Amino acid sequence: MDPVTNDPQAPPTEVRTTEPLTQYLQRANHRVRAFDRRHPLLWDLHFSGFWVIAALIDYTGDGWRNVTHNPDAPGPLLLVLSLGLSVPLLWRRTHPAAVLLAMAPFALVNAWSGATLQAALLQLVVVYHIALRLPLRNLWWAPALLLTPVMVATARYGEGEWSQQIGSQLTSILVAVLIGITVRTRQNYTEALEDRARRLETERDQQAQLAAAAERARIAREMHDIIGHNLSVITGLADGGKYAAGKSPERAAQALDAIATTSRQALGELRRLLDVLRDEEPRPAELAPQPALTDLDRLFAGVRDAGLPVQATVEGLAALPPGRQLTVYRVVQEALTNTLKHAGPDASSEIRIVYGDKGAVTATITDTGAVRPAAAPTDGRGLPGMRERTSLYGGTLEAGPRPHPEQGWRVHLQLPEESPQ
Repeated sequence: MDPVTNDPQAPPTEVRTTEPLTQYLQRANHRVRAFDRRHPLLWDLHFSGFWVIAALIDYTGDGWRNVTHNPDAPGPLLLVLSLGLSVPLLWRRTHPAAVLLAMAPFALVNAWSGATLQAALLQLVVVYHIALRLPLRNLWWAPALLLTPVMVATARYGEGEWSQQIGSQLTSILVAVLIGITVRTRQNYTEALEDRARRLETERDQQAQLAAAAERARIAREMHDIIGHNLSVITGLADGGKYAAGKSPERAAQALDAIATTSRQALGELRRLLDVLRDEEPRPAELAPQPALTDLDRLFAGVRDAGLPVQATVEGLAALPPGRQLTVYRVVQEALTNTLKHAGPDASSEIRIVYGDKGAVTATITDTGAVRPAAAPTDGRGLPGMRERTSLYGGTLEAGPRPHPEQGWRVHLQLPEESPQ
């Protein structure tokens, strides 16, 4: 016996665990089943060949004489009976009912002749496969088919009581049927678990694909908002600087400074957004919060520098969660971007934002630009992106020409109150 020590400084003793016997048996069972699935005919040939050889050994070795009622049965008959009761096992899995019917005449002759070959017990193997593979309603005739030779042998040779002979055969049939039903139930349960695992794996893959698609759409929407707005502002500043270059060099220089500032801001936001697409471990990146309502003044200033007069009116207190603030900011930004793109050089914009209770907010953005086709702002991702952001909070978004006789375009955003959690 190994000494036991309580010394805390002693090195830990390596504990070796032996694999349970059940795991060895399960692994062997899985290997046998896998081989059977790959080579069913080869397995059937081995199984059937084993029992054919066993039946022939019983016949040639005179072992049948220990239980026979007629030791003088002719040899050719015994050979035919041995083969007739064993060879059909080759088709026991594909056609078990037909195999049992094919073996029945040989079993009846076996009982009538008094040979009483033990190969007749192979019918129980076929009964097992009927219980395993066919609907249970096919079992009602099998006991009658197997009991008939027993009753013939009992009536002809009169050895043993009827109840004893029939009861013994019924017990054997019942055991074969119960084994078949048990194995069948286990197989059905295993198949159900495997099917459930496959469906869960498929659902997991689908969820991953949906999440990836949603993330791609979010990134595309953010890139559109960032690049589209800033490029529109840069375009406006460049046009203004070109006109001011000949008359007011100072104004042209201011426009160039504004272009540089806007470009750097756009590049910074774009770089932070693309960081999430990197496959490798991201380095510590410069972090910045998403735009909020406090950034609207800077947004208006940039648009004004680009040549679009903007008048903003705000009512109420802007006590909104970050997500709602970003939605309002992006809708206002996209509406101003569309005005810069489509409204023309003499347009102006008016913005009215009203904050309500519990996160409710309405924002109306109008411009006085030229009338443009209704499809113009929806050709890209702008209007669909605004609608997607709005729908996240159960809000509504209206975009279209202003009613006659007014001229221009109108975007109206309405977010309802936050629902209690």
